[in-house]
Amino acid sequence: MRHYSARIIITLKNGVLDPQGKASAGALSGLGFEGVNSVRQGKVMDVELSASDDATARADLAAMCEKLLANTVIEDFEIAALTERQMA
Repeated sequence: MRHYSARIIITLKNGVLDPQGKASAGALSGLGFEGVNSVRQGKVMDVELSASDDATARADLAAMCEKLLANTVIEDFEIAALTERQMA
């Protein structure tokens, strides 16, 4: 069994209203940051898991997102990093 560290990025789908992102964009403008056209909020999750290989790890992570970590009706997810790690 191999051990992995993964980073998952979850963001709202295009077209879904993002009041937190809109508030952040307004606040940045108020602080004098010009040129910020929009801000979209999201979340990052770091997961450590064991799997037989990279493909199985990615499939397990996708299933975790689809079943619990992301609301796939309004959110997209991306497995941004998958790194095999050595156990001490």
